[in-house]
Amino acid sequence: MSGTHVLLQYGIEPWDARFEDLESRLAFTMLVVEEHPNLILKLTREALWSQQHPDIMGPASSFFYFGPSRRPGHLAYGNSPSQPMTSAMKQKRDANTNLQYSRLFVTQSGKEYKWKISPARYECYDNKNVVVAVWEVGQPDDLFNARLSLKHAALPVVTELLTTLTLNRISQSLNW
Repeated sequence: MSGTHVLLQYGIEPWDARFEDLESRLAFTMLVVEEHPNLILKLTREALWSQQHPDIMGPASSFFYFGPSRRPGHLAYGNSPSQPMTSAMKQKRDANTNLQYSRLFVTQSGKEYKWKISPARYECYDNKNVVVAVWEVGQPDDLFNARLSLKHAALPVVTELLTTLTLNRISQSLNW
């Protein structure tokens, strides 16, 4: 992926991770806002990192409001109205393999994207079937847990991409 921006993920669990760029600038953080009675998480795009990329648009944060027993609940970007988590990860099975499937989502601007998911790699495609982001589990000797490569075209929706990536990883972890 030429012309990419790389974010390194530190923390193996999707609800307890941070992302830094290659210059060690904090790009995104995940914070547990509340655990009882239901889990609430906040994903924040850090200002220092986003100031380095003037093409970044959209919300600076998102909230994950889980239902009882950490079941799917609602998702909200900044102060926008919430939407069901399931609407941000509509499942589509890949006809070519049983090991891979896609999860579709629509950004706040109305553009459709999909995450093609396999156990150690997620690929995000735009509506023209062009890869805009790739998340991969790190190697055992890496100091980080995963690497997220973003094409420049992903920057305007980077918070929505990170939100849906995190939501899909949580879904995979909790077997939704």
